[in-house]
Amino acid sequence: MTGLADAYDLIIFDLDGVVYLIDRPIDGAVEAIGALHQAGTAVAYATNNASRQAADVAALLTGMGIIAGADEVLTSAGAAAEALASRLPAGSPVLVVGAEALRAEVTAAGLTPVAEAADDPVAVVQGYGPAVGWAQLAEASVAIRAGAQWVATNTDRTLPSVRGPLPGNGSLVAVLRTALEREPDLVVGKPEPALFRTAASRADARWPLVVGDRLDTDIEGAVRAGMDSLLVLTGVSTARDLLTAPPLRRPTYVAENLGALADAGSAAPVPSAGDDWTLREAGDGLELSGAGRPAGALAALCARAWSGEPVGRVRGATPQAQAALAALKL
Repeated sequence: MTGLADAYDLIIFDLDGVVYLIDRPIDGAVEAIGALHQAGTAVAYATNNASRQAADVAALLTGMGIIAGADEVLTSAGAAAEALASRLPAGSPVLVVGAEALRAEVTAAGLTPVAEAADDPVAVVQGYGPAVGWAQLAEASVAIRAGAQWVATNTDRTLPSVRGPLPGNGSLVAVLRTALEREPDLVVGKPEPALFRTAASRADARWPLVVGDRLDTDIEGAVRAGMDSLLVLTGVSTARDLLTAPPLRRPTYVAENLGALADAGSAAPVPSAGDDWTLREAGDGLELSGAGRPAGALAALCARAWSGEPVGRVRGATPQAQAALAALKL
């Protein structure tokens, strides 16, 4: 390989919006991860989605043509169950709001999953589940008001899909936040750095790279973990989002997709003025000229935006620049 991955001994992937959308692989993902396996580069998967157990995620990836083991997968469901087990006596009743996978993780951690506030749970754990509705949220509200600890697997506002962003666990957490007028006692998933640090520890990695599609979870989590990161534009966060990202949510590199792992030229360090693109003032906006990769154009725009200079309307002065802006949806 002669790509970005060559500089790292572990690649930690987010899943939704990076490797697949719900249950469909993103174009090029299978090939990119397959190339890593052929090169002997260690990989891991860290997901905030609490609707599947690690073994189920590994089976899903394998079914897509990506060889994966359960020990390579870290889920927020498993991490939440482990966190509760460290805080509570064995067998403690825990009200589960989420999918069956979260209930299974709670059971595996030695705790007792329950479904009603009448069961006197000492904690409520809340994760994404497509069947979560008012009844479960109402039971959780009653239990938390009665004194149960409130643990959220993650607070992602949206979940990427082939139809566009859909409500994620963060949107459901917001329902309880509004009803209870308080925050969860603990949020386990990204941007908390625990999943990334655990992945690096398991692989005994010294130079890990985090690959994600969300600035507010994947990239911030990598920054907080002290790890380099690659933002791919195949999921939630957009090129426009990157231009306005605060320092805690700025990646090391940006690329259109996972092809950058094998083709270093398709990724760009951010910010970077670059040699392939030129920006100049033009009327009420900016004019972009050059003939490089779209990621390089975005990196040049980030250099301007992050220095405090305004980036409003951007026009392409050449066909290549126009194509790059179209690819970036700018």
